[in-house]
Amino acid sequence: MNKIVYVDMDNVLVDFKSGIDKLTPLELEHFKDRYDEVPNIFSKMEPMENAIESYIKLCSKFDTYILSTSPWENPTALNDKLDWVKKYLGKHAYKRLILSHNKHLNHGHYLIDDREKNGADKFVGKLILFGGERYPNWNAVIEYLL
Repeated sequence: MNKIVYVDMDNVLVDFKSGIDKLTPLELEHFKDRYDEVPNIFSKMEPMENAIESYIKLCSKFDTYILSTSPWENPTALNDKLDWVKKYLGKHAYKRLILSHNKHLNHGHYLIDDREKNGADKFVGKLILFGGERYPNWNAVIEYLL
């Protein structure tokens, strides 16, 4: 049985700031401090550096899933995240997107996430804190896991 790896989207696979950078001045003002509620913001985002290649590498060695949270107050987020996965990861992530506010309910060997929120801190398995001192980027994560 392959080991299971879950990968978060926001600020792990997806560069959240790249979506904020594409907002209009009016959107920036209206949604200040709650940019994840901007309609269609997730469709505007670009991949993090080396994220796509790294996800594909993980798929070759692990049973790999995307485990992300969809903002409760943004009804377009669910579809935008699905469309993003289809666009950038295609067949490598086919039917492997899980959206949950309770990440700890998923059991696996590794969770790659940039935060300890939404149950990531209670995940059964090893939390790889992406963007932190030990795993600052995808190169460090891949070096550790492969």
